[in-house]
Amino acid sequence: MFQRIDKLPIELPSPTKIDPESAAAVQELMGGRFGEMSTFNNYFTQSMNMRGKKQIAPFYELVANITAEELGHIQLVGAAINSLLNGPEMAPAVQEDGKKDPLGTPIKDITDTVNQYNPHHFIAGGRNALPVDAGGLPWTGQYVFSSGNLILDMLHNFFLENTARTNKLRVYQCTKDPAARSMLGYLFVRGGVHAVAYGKALEKLTGVKMNDMLPIPSIGNAMFPEAKKWMDEGSHTKLYRNSPDDYTQIDQIWNGTEPDTKKECVVVDGPPDHSGPHVDLAGIGSAFAPDDQPEELFEMA
Repeated sequence: MFQRIDKLPIELPSPTKIDPESAAAVQELMGGRFGEMSTFNNYFTQSMNMRGKKQIAPFYELVANITAEELGHIQLVGAAINSLLNGPEMAPAVQEDGKKDPLGTPIKDITDTVNQYNPHHFIAGGRNALPVDAGGLPWTGQYVFSSGNLILDMLHNFFLENTARTNKLRVYQCTKDPAARSMLGYLFVRGGVHAVAYGKALEKLTGVKMNDMLPIPSIGNAMFPEAKKWMDEGSHTKLYRNSPDDYTQIDQIWNGTEPDTKKECVVVDGPPDHSGPHVDLAGIGSAFAPDDQPEELFEMA
């Protein structure tokens, strides 16, 4: 079962302008092979399928607990995409007589984009996030790896988190939007915690010091101001226990020091205490053709 808190994991800045190019790039972190939908569904499937949960309790609890946090990360990436797609609209098109053109091109701010964007954001979603990657391809269950072998699953998860981080670093280079970069900075740090956690699990299972390879790529989170903020707060040392009563054995894996700053790893009971409100998304008249008439909608309702 899951509990849900009706907030974002962190507060995002308000949108300043519509940026469909950045939104298309950030979609990779939602529905790409190494996006947040993949991390959630991989860990959920693995934890559901694990046999002998009592015998391997710390490892099962680690995967099951991280699963819950990944749901919040899907929500956060979606909020960033919506922020990028819901900036102030352009002035409505006008006719030669100066009157508003009801059948004009209200998405000129999107269609004038010189590089890549995803028209499905408007056509299928009415300027909203979609479960697709940066190329517009839908997320697929073929991205899920659940082998039935604990070491293989932990190794896959270590690989998954580090490849996800690589993609996030590249998306960071694709946008200067403050909401997108705030989201990315937070996920640099939280994804890093998950990578270290799976590295520690593998070390306990095999003796191999996986975390000696971190960070992958070899660019520290502290280089990014949006991530350093969370490191200064100590988020890179915290594994949140996302249950009121369960997952009490994760401290058997999440202990010792983390590899970046050599600070002590701590388990925090409960979700993060730095949550933020939903991004305020106004109604978008251009999602209808011709312009929507509110009184007609009320009449139909």
